[in-house]
Amino acid sequence: MSRTIVPADFRPARGFGNRHLQTLLPRMLPTPRLAYETEIINLPDGDFVELAWGQPAPRTEDAPLFILFHGLEGAIDSPYAKGLMAMAARLGWRSVLMHFRGCGQAPNRLPRAYHSGDTADAYWVLGQLARRYPHALKVAAGVSLGGNMLAKLVAEQGGDGLDLAGAIVISAPLDLAASADALNRGFARVYQRHLLKDLKRKVVAKMRLGPLPIALTPHQLRELDTFWAYDNEVTAPLHGFASASDYYARASAGRLLSDIELPTLVLHAADDPFMPSDLFERLPTPADAVRVEIARHGGHVGFIEARHGRLGSWLLRRVARQLDDWASSGSLPHWPASVASRSDS
Repeated sequence: MSRTIVPADFRPARGFGNRHLQTLLPRMLPTPRLAYETEIINLPDGDFVELAWGQPAPRTEDAPLFILFHGLEGAIDSPYAKGLMAMAARLGWRSVLMHFRGCGQAPNRLPRAYHSGDTADAYWVLGQLARRYPHALKVAAGVSLGGNMLAKLVAEQGGDGLDLAGAIVISAPLDLAASADALNRGFARVYQRHLLKDLKRKVVAKMRLGPLPIALTPHQLRELDTFWAYDNEVTAPLHGFASASDYYARASAGRLLSDIELPTLVLHAADDPFMPSDLFERLPTPADAVRVEIARHGGHVGFIEARHGRLGSWLLRRVARQLDDWASSGSLPHWPASVASRSDS
């Protein structure tokens, strides 16, 4: 195993180790109440994204800033989003979630939407935040699709191309083709069906407003029952890819892990049902700036543990610890030894 890939110190709650149970538990457990304000950010191509700012916000302009990118069809109401934003607020951070196009309160303006490798909107928003809060330490986190996007963005921009002290990539499908295959097997088809239903509902609504650059009728759209089919017939033509294969190859961030220069923490579960168990064996060795922590269990964005007799989120504890480390140390070119010693177990 590469020295940049280490075991995570996560242990599932007794009796809750099943990967599907871990994946679904966060939706069953209580989530914190989160107050937020919405801001519209106009994009260069005439479209927009919605930002959700956690409230109350710190009074000082130089308070550290936590920027979150959600997963496929996620939003500010997703359990992990509420948890991460509330956690950052408890630590004294300003927090903001960027909704991908069409995932906020209003549909986006253009026929296109968003996809796993679409880094331009996040790059634009990060630039706006850098100008607005020039003296604030900033850390970005991406969950699932948002994690793949973030990993691709930091690889593209190099060590000083973004005003970020670090990035945190959570349960990201770093090999999109392998993920599409995994989601078409066994119980994982339930997740595939649920996500495709939400995606197709939005496309049908846009079809009612006018023609789209896809060669499908609403009935044909509804018949698409795998990500391979949907991405080939919808995602690819809407976003300039030749096919699903072309989209997966160009949008997957895993092939770029060796190029990342910004300190980046990758949190992953080997039993994630959205991905093959040998995901990181398929990918190049991560760069020294990357630390991959792999838990044997945890499911997809799960990581539910037991502490003091109650179920809770190891994910929130691990991210909080990382934010504390970066806030106290500033932007570091390599992983500090203190982080390595605490998680190599």
